[in-house]
Amino acid sequence: MKHALLLFLSGIFSLSSFAQQTPQTDPPVGDFRTVIGQHVPSFSFEIEKGKKVNINDYKGKYVLINFFATWCPPCNQELPMAQKLIWEKHKDNPKFAFIVFGREEGWEKLDPFKAKKGFTFPLLPDADRSIFSLFAPNGIPRNIIVDPAGKIIYQQFGYDDAEFEKLVKLIDSKL
Repeated sequence: MKHALLLFLSGIFSLSSFAQQTPQTDPPVGDFRTVIGQHVPSFSFEIEKGKKVNINDYKGKYVLINFFATWCPPCNQELPMAQKLIWEKHKDNPKFAFIVFGREEGWEKLDPFKAKKGFTFPLLPDADRSIFSLFAPNGIPRNIIVDPAGKIIYQQFGYDDAEFEKLVKLIDSKL
């Protein structure tokens, strides 16, 4: 009995020691792979079905990039606010673009979601996370603002009323 207990405890300590030495494969939720001040990573995307553009086509504009998912509660809290407080106010400003990517979602899911919610901003697929993964390993919603020179000037993860208000004020001050 004593021998079995010692063997059991020895196994637990070995596993504990192994777990502590095993490196994490993903950084914790919330981390960014980009930093404020760096140029936005170059990527192409479908602006509409069958029509591709590149983020560099938006130089000369302030670009708000948002990553969300249709199933994400904080995203569903944030997007109606973005429609009302950002998009409706600045959609006609030629110095502004708002690009919203559905992480791991395609047109077949995004189009009905957009129609149901009444959103009028571009809601675009990032089905394979290829765009999202340039900015972060995990965690949504995310907002990134790129300035007219193509540099990242703001990054934010999650939804919080006070932080969203800061985002709106920053956009308003630039436009």
